Amino acid sequence: MPADRIHLIRHGEVHNPDGVLYGRLPHFRLSDLGHKMAEAAAADLRRQGRKVTAIVSSPLLRTRESAEHVQAIFGVNPTIDERLIEPTNVFEGKQLSAKYLMAHPHQLLHLRNPQKPSWGEPYRQIAQRMQAAIFDAWNNTFDGDVVLVSHQLPIVMASLSLGGQNLPHNPKQRRCSLSSITTFERQGTSFVEVDYREPSRGLHAIDRGAV
Repeated sequence: MPADRIHLIRHGEVHNPDGVLYGRLPHFRLSDLGHKMAEAAAADLRRQGRKVTAIVSSPLLRTRESAEHVQAIFGVNPTIDERLIEPTNVFEGKQLSAKYLMAHPHQLLHLRNPQKPSWGEPYRQIAQRMQAAIFDAWNNTFDGDVVLVSHQLPIVMASLSLGGQNLPHNPKQRRCSLSSITTFERQGTSFVEVDYREPSRGLHAIDRGAV
């Protein structure tokens, strides 16, 4: 029998003193608070009485560190799936702000098409790879739940696409806080969102640097 539930967990707060868009850049690790947030997400699954039998992570450092907290509680070794990675972005490593765009007006060309988006990986492509990762994780796990540790935009794309909603959106209105848990179940031929939790709400984390 395939997995019972799929939990998409976003990584915790990142050590990012310069406030850049870190994207796929290496060495961006969790802050001390980020580790506490990742631990809180894992502990929340345990309080729910879930049986986690598989953990899959994006290859980036901040997600691998977050997955280690789930591993510590459930005793399951994480594996890596490249499809869970942060999208590409031409502003990677930059402090994207009105001041930056005023100083580099040619960069406004990358913001000309929010439907695509023109600054990085297309929304549809992100949604497709996330759906494929979710299906494979569900189909290859024969007991209990699967935890997939990923990033804000990939999780949002999974949630919107599986819910039949439009993919273009206002980034400021994304519902995917640090160390949040978005949970899906397979119902018939579709994955349906059944829960969303923010175990670290109230910790006053700094959430900047996401694509």
